[in-house]
Amino acid sequence: MNKIYVWDLPTRLFHWSLVALVAFQWLSSELEGDFLDYHLLGGYAILALVVFRLLWGFVGGQHARFGNFLRGVGPTLDYARALRANAAPPYLGHNPLGGWMIVALLLTLTLQGTTGLFASDDVMTHGPLRGLVSDQAGEMLTDLHKGCFNVLMTLVLVHVASIVAHRLFKKEDLVRPMLTGYKDSGAEASKKQ
Repeated sequence: MNKIYVWDLPTRLFHWSLVALVAFQWLSSELEGDFLDYHLLGGYAILALVVFRLLWGFVGGQHARFGNFLRGVGPTLDYARALRANAAPPYLGHNPLGGWMIVALLLTLTLQGTTGLFASDDVMTHGPLRGLVSDQAGEMLTDLHKGCFNVLMTLVLVHVASIVAHRLFKKEDLVRPMLTGYKDSGAEASKKQ
């Protein structure tokens, strides 16, 4: 097998920092109390990471660029059909479904972080922009912030399940390349992306 450099260091640092911060955000919201102050800081960090990833999607390494992995509806549906028939071609970077998962995660994280700026625990901790909206709007944004987390966790579960399925059914390790940057590519591997 040939080792091909796929995931640059900034992409990998973004990914694993985001994993750690999302886990921390969940934990800090469950513990409440003084941890909510740290929850706010974690939210700022996540929003900063999302801004970085959006920029990196235009100027980053080849496989990090949105133009390299986002496909239209037709090619994405074709890939999904091929995947279902166990005939999907391998991709060095994100496959078409994985590309749209990245978009869904980034959009959800943006919504989560933005609503958090206006959210309140109705006791002591308020997002820094809470005072800019009415009580009714603040309650709505707080509810949206809480509900959006469930959407985020669903997307994360689908993402992880897809990684496990690739490992079990396609014998493709997607975790090691996100740690090392290098992906094994046999002679039969597609040079797509």
